[in-house]
Parts: sequence; C-alpha cells; structure tokens
Amino acid sequence: MTKELRRLSILMLVMFLALFASTSWIQVIEAEELAQNPRNTRALYDSYEVQRGSIIASGAAIATSVPSDDVYSWQRVYTDADMWAPVTGYINPTLGSSTGIEQAMNSYLSGTASSQFLSRIERIFTGQPPRGSNVVLTLDAQVQRAAYDALGDLEGAVIAIEPATGRVLAMVTSPSYDTNLLASHQTGEAIATYDALEADPGDPLSNRSIAGDLNPPGSTFKLVVASAALASGQYTPASTLPNPASYQLPQSSSIVHNASGTTCGPGETVTIADALRLSCNIPFAELAVALGDTAIREEAEKYGFNSSFELPLVSTASSYPRALDDAQTALTGFGQGQVTATPLQMAMVSAGIANGGLVMNPRMVERVIGPDLSVQQIVEDTEFGRALEQQIAAELVAMMVANVSDGAASGARIDGVEVAGKTGTAENGPDDPYTLWFTGFAPADNPQVAVAVVVEDGGGRGQSGSGNTIAAPIAKKVMEAVLGR
Repeated sequence: MTKELRRLSILMLVMFLALFASTSWIQVIEAEELAQNPRNTRALYDSYEVQRGSIIASGAAIATSVPSDDVYSWQRVYTDADMWAPVTGYINPTLGSSTGIEQAMNSYLSGTASSQFLSRIERIFTGQPPRGSNVVLTLDAQVQRAAYDALGDLEGAVIAIEPATGRVLAMVTSPSYDTNLLASHQTGEAIATYDALEADPGDPLSNRSIAGDLNPPGSTFKLVVASAALASGQYTPASTLPNPASYQLPQSSSIVHNASGTTCGPGETVTIADALRLSCNIPFAELAVALGDTAIREEAEKYGFNSSFELPLVSTASSYPRALDDAQTALTGFGQGQVTATPLQMAMVSAGIANGGLVMNPRMVERVIGPDLSVQQIVEDTEFGRALEQQIAAELVAMMVANVSDGAASGARIDGVEVAGKTGTAENGPDDPYTLWFTGFAPADNPQVAVAVVVEDGGGRGQSGSGNTIAAPIAKKVMEAVLGR
C-alpha cells in the first residue's frame, strides 16, 4: 500500500468514526431532548402513528386515545376536560401543537422515549402494534374536584401539594376550556376554537396556578418576611415594633395604612406574632426596612422565588427583585410593590414551613407504566433546600395557627382540625379590583396538605372582597377533601 493510499484510508476511517460518533450521539444521547423539542414536528407527527398512552389520576384515565377514521389513526379524548385542562393540556395533529402533560411527557406517551427503546424493538420482532406508555399522576381526583367546584366561576387558581413530598394533589385554574375541542381533527373547528380562546379577555389558556401574568402576593408574603426575621436571630415572635396608625415610606411622600385604618392593636408597640395574626401592614413595612431587601430576597429564594420549576410542567419564576430602595422594600413587607408570585410559589412557602423548614421540589408525575403494565420509571421526591431550622419553623407554625384560630384568616377554620394559614388582599391600582389570596396547611401538627388560592378581579366584588371572605373558604374545602371531612 502506497503512502498516499494509507493516508487516504486513515482519513476515511477517521471520517467514518466521526460520522458514527455524531449519529450515535444524536440518536442515543440527544434523542430525548430532540423528541421533546417543540420545533421537532416530525416527532410530533410520528407520535400519532401509535396508540398514545393514557394519563391517569386516582386510578382512572383522564386522557385516552380511541381509533379515528382519518389519517391520524387515533383521536385523543379527555374526561372532565374543563376540570383537568391545566393538567393534561391537549395534543392536536392538525394544529401541530400540544400543551400540559401531553407536551411535557410526550416522548413517554408516544412511546418514543429513550428508556422505551428495548420495548419498541420487542414490539417490532413480535409484530405487536406500537403503543405509548401510561403516565400516572400524583393528583387526587377527589381533591381536584373539590378545588374545581370551590373555585367555580371565579377568576383565579388553586393548587394543593403534599408538604413532605412535594406531590401536587390538585391544580385548578379558572376560566378553563374544553380540551376535547382543541384535540379535534377537524382543522377549521380546532383553529376557530383556539382563536376564540386566544381572544378571550379571561385568558382561559393560561395556567394561573403556575404561570401567566403574576400577581402581587399581598399579605401572604408576610410569611416570608417573618421567616427572614426569625432566621436572622435578631427577632422572635415576641419582638416588638412601633405601632403608628400611619407610616410614611422612607425617602417618599407616600403614606401606608393598616387595613383597619388604625393602629395594630391598642399599644404603642406590637409584637411580630400579633402583627401577623391581625395582618397589619405598617409593622411589616417597618420590619422589612430593618431587615433590608437583600435579607428578604435571600429568604424568599430559599422558598423558591426567582426559580422556575419543572413539575414537569414549567412554572414561571416568582419574583423578588434585586437592589430595591427602602421605600420599595417597605412595600414588599406586605406583598406589594415589585414582588410577584404564583399560587405554586405561595403553596411552597406554606409547605416548607409545614415540613419543618424543608422545601421539597413540586412534582406531578408518580410513575410511567408500559403497555405490558411494567413500571418503566418511578419519580422520586427531591429536596429544593432548607429555608428554616426546624425549631424556628415551629414558631412560625404557631403564628400561622393563631392567624386562623383567632386572627385575620378565620375563614379557613375546620371543626376539630388545627389549621395554619395566612390571607392576603393585594392592591393593584387606585380603582382596580383587589387580588385575593390564602395560603396554609392542615393539620398543623401533622401536615397532609398545603394549599394556595388566588382569586383575581376582586372575586367580582371590586375592592370590597377580602382574602378571608373569598379565598380562605375555597382553601378550606380543598383541605377538607384531603382530610376526608
């Protein structure tokens, strides 16, 4: 062999090895990521050639595939479509789009996940028709129904999670929509439905529980400020703060008042515990300035603020900005100003406190089951991080219990059960309706569920509604559903 031929052979061998390595990388290592990429329309259309797996909650399928008489072979059908819409989402070949669990778990449902490679090979050799795997959710159908019915026609969202595990038990948003209409293979009808939903001022396609246009959390954020104060070691629940009837924001002409328009109780000072129980704005504005925006932001981030979560649905990050001046920091002391949050985030705050200060990552998927009923994947609980030491968390739990039993969150009381909670009534503008909140958990001594409720547009009452009268009773019904009451 001549030297030139040897060099050419080596070059061709190197090129072959490079080609083999790159194709192997794409087909094996990056297969999952490419299959999930929303721009990969081929993966989307390939998924219609198989009988798509079911989405299951509480042992029953809430999304299934049935034979169709068109080119797509299978039609997706949803049970209680409006109730489960923010969870399942929809998938439609004529629109070339998908949302919710249908999108996030598409590779498993369509049988194209890398973990299902051997199963696909086996079906080819045995001549069995291709089928996707079933995705089993953590959500509880009874709790989902309770949340859906309790929210009713109000504009807002409810989310319930299990504090010790992060398992999502309910996820409801309103207004909602019929996912069956968007799954239709009649292109004109599907497009018309989608366009109408897009044009709806109520924004029904938005999953308000984890995303969308975020709201100020109002007084529910006082839990984070109180957490930062207790964690600093400089304050206890019995620490006192000045108790004026009005408070001028630092370096500003703006005046802040308590919701009552008076002082927070009768004395010249008020304890942090009583300020939380009575949900007074001025003491928490003072406390926020004393702590500083950096301390509050760092505490908020321990609960998940400024982070996005994959449940596997992707949440919008709740926000506590950097470099706030004292006036803005004072406003965040009672959940106003530039701080914004999702219901998921405020549920995580309550769940972290309930779980002894340990915040768990939220998750919606329990396991993936193959067509042969084999368990292909089990999703484990994972920790986000520790927000509070256990002893300090117990102090905050006691403060939240007082808030429900003898304070501003009385609307969440459950007979025979000690409930911990915090309400919020957030302002949006001089004449705009309030945003109404509640977050809390039960039972306080052995937490089984943490809930967050947001009701937008003042619950239809403008500025006359409150978190205690509208949001707290919704959360109560959800907690009762979990506790079997």
